Amino acid sequence: MRAVWSAARAAVRRRRLQTFVIWLVTLTSTGAIVVALGLVDSASAPFDRAFAKERGPHVVAAFDPAKVSDARLRQAARGPGVEAVAGPFAQVAVDLPAEGNRELTGAVTIVGRPGPGGPVDRVDLWAGRWATRPGEVVLNRQPDWSAGALGERIRLPSGTVLTIVGYGSEMSRTADAWVAPAQAAALRPTATQMLFRFTDASSQNRLRATLSTVTSGLPEDALTASQTYLTLKEQIGATARAYAQYLMAFGVLGVVVAVLIVANVVSGAVISGFRHIGILKALGFTPGQVVAVYLTMVSVPAVVGCALGTLVGNLLARPFLRFVFTGPDAGLLHRSVGIAPWVNAVALLGMPAVCLAAALVPASRAHRLSAARAISAGTAPRAGRALGLQRALAGTRLPRSVSLGVGLPFARPGRSGLTLAAVVLGVATVTFATGLATTMTRFGESGRDYDVTVYVGRVSHGTVVEAEHGDRRLDAMLRALPGAGGVTARGDVEAHIAGSVQPVMFEGRRGDLPRLGDVLTGGRWNHGRGEVTASSAFLRRHGLRVGDRFVVEKGERRERVTVVGETMETDGRLLVGDWSTFTALAAGERPIAYHVKLRDGADPAAYARAARALDPGLDPEVNGANGGAETIIGSATLLTAMLAVVAALGVFNTVLLDTRDRRRVLGMLKSIGMTPRQVTVMTVTSMGVLGVIGSLAGVPLGIAGYDLVVPRMADAVDIVLPAAMTDVWRAGGLALPALSGLAIALLGAYLPARGAARLTVAEALHNE
Repeated sequence: MRAVWSAARAAVRRRRLQTFVIWLVTLTSTGAIVVALGLVDSASAPFDRAFAKERGPHVVAAFDPAKVSDARLRQAARGPGVEAVAGPFAQVAVDLPAEGNRELTGAVTIVGRPGPGGPVDRVDLWAGRWATRPGEVVLNRQPDWSAGALGERIRLPSGTVLTIVGYGSEMSRTADAWVAPAQAAALRPTATQMLFRFTDASSQNRLRATLSTVTSGLPEDALTASQTYLTLKEQIGATARAYAQYLMAFGVLGVVVAVLIVANVVSGAVISGFRHIGILKALGFTPGQVVAVYLTMVSVPAVVGCALGTLVGNLLARPFLRFVFTGPDAGLLHRSVGIAPWVNAVALLGMPAVCLAAALVPASRAHRLSAARAISAGTAPRAGRALGLQRALAGTRLPRSVSLGVGLPFARPGRSGLTLAAVVLGVATVTFATGLATTMTRFGESGRDYDVTVYVGRVSHGTVVEAEHGDRRLDAMLRALPGAGGVTARGDVEAHIAGSVQPVMFEGRRGDLPRLGDVLTGGRWNHGRGEVTASSAFLRRHGLRVGDRFVVEKGERRERVTVVGETMETDGRLLVGDWSTFTALAAGERPIAYHVKLRDGADPAAYARAARALDPGLDPEVNGANGGAETIIGSATLLTAMLAVVAALGVFNTVLLDTRDRRRVLGMLKSIGMTPRQVTVMTVTSMGVLGVIGSLAGVPLGIAGYDLVVPRMADAVDIVLPAAMTDVWRAGGLALPALSGLAIALLGAYLPARGAARLTVAEALHNE
């Protein structure tokens, strides 16, 4: 093995280009795979670990206390399929005003619960103690929340005052706050909460079927709302799954390109090193040792590249994972989000194994050669396999350098096939990335119907500065500023769907731009009271469709609404209605922001400065770019550029090997009058043929990849992309992918072609 290592180390130093190509392609592929697999794992694993630790409920159900008693619910919970149950707990929906309540405001669900433990939904009481007496409350807060507000008081609209005695956290969000059961009964409960764990929780259908069995003996309409843990899991991991889709595509492409290039490099090293193989065998190397030399030559840069790629992937993954987990309750998972050990194991062991497997087939050729045959094969000139084709091309009107170049790839069909496959994948990557970038650009620009958002209320040195002027006055003042084209007032309030424990964000709009950049994907826009448009994510998570009706509650106010339209919005809590519906739920609420559309040519920054001068309580903000779309476009562009460079390096390696194999032929061509320029044209043309073929095959492959990945990305975040965003394959959009194959081939071929052109006749014909 000492001799094998010495020979392999010398081969690594001698073949610096091939070593660099293997190192770069394994580093790139491994880094992408680590991030992609980390996202796939983190889309579910952290949730599963945290959920299992606290024995979270598979189903949170709310029942009407006027239709079913607690005793009937306890009896029903003993039905088949129920593993464990907690409850019944009294549930109260209240609307807490901001005045006088710093710790808890808006639409709030309060549940009466005797303690933090139990068989289902164990609350982590991380500060203070549990509420055991009337007048005490425990808030549901994440552990990184400051616990300095213990002892603060919360005043309910009924006049009841609750003192904060503790902070707890549980990721299922079964309540915003907990009180003692006696206190909950005094608050006039609006629902009864039951928390179920079922023996079979493998799918939504199984959960719904078991819940239906449990409630089958209860009065009709006793069950007012329910939510499964799978809905919450989908919500928290949605963004991670969306990013994982396209990163996994790049990772797989990188692995395949790595296999092709490693096989090409080793095959070329074996073919061009026949004489070296013969000398090694003549010196006493066994066939197995010769194969080991070539496998070691590949494994050294592959292992180094995989190790660095794993390190880079881990460094990039943690901030990236924290970025994608930005939805409601995602902060509960930040402590457990990271790259799992199995991901690093796959990267560190799997990628070198793939490289060695790719190298084994061409290296086995060195195993079969005898010493005499290897030495003679390395010194004797070889007849070209493309002579017949080149003779046929010579009869055309093509310049001789071009006709010779067109025939060259057919002289080494195996090597040309591997190079062509790398070019095809490079073109497919460019095509996929072009379509993805176009869609994400259109997605990011879909919210640009307004230019400036003027928020009401400004934070200065930790203090909120309130606006001095009233709603209508501010509206009129903003319309009167130079450049204003249209103004829309927007108000937001937290509310609940009747019986549900999960809050919704009800948004009311008034003014000139009721859409505010929303893209309608179904139904129509809301026009009057009682009509709402909802995001695709909202409808999916609540099992609703366009045309369905339900009741929205805010405190003691109730409004029956009808879904008339579906919008492309990623917020799964968002409902949008007109101002009359909004004020029916939240009388006296003021707009929290005004969205301003400017006239053509107006300067958004100048308008923002003018708006800021109107009132010290205004905080204008120029509409910026979509951060998520920019992240996807930027990372896809970087990965595409890296894979295109790697594919070009594969072409570079092929041309270099071809030039070395054909040194004697080049010498003879130069001796009969071929100029350096003609040598360059011949060599570049040989790869240009592969580039053209690669474009013809790679563009459809990239389009197929786009059609596979982009819909999965949209499904992961529960949105429907309209045709205007996915109709990206026009003639102009295909120009860059169509030319990318030729560009990759010419870029990789030019430098070694120039090197071949500079060879003198004596250097080319010299065999020793």
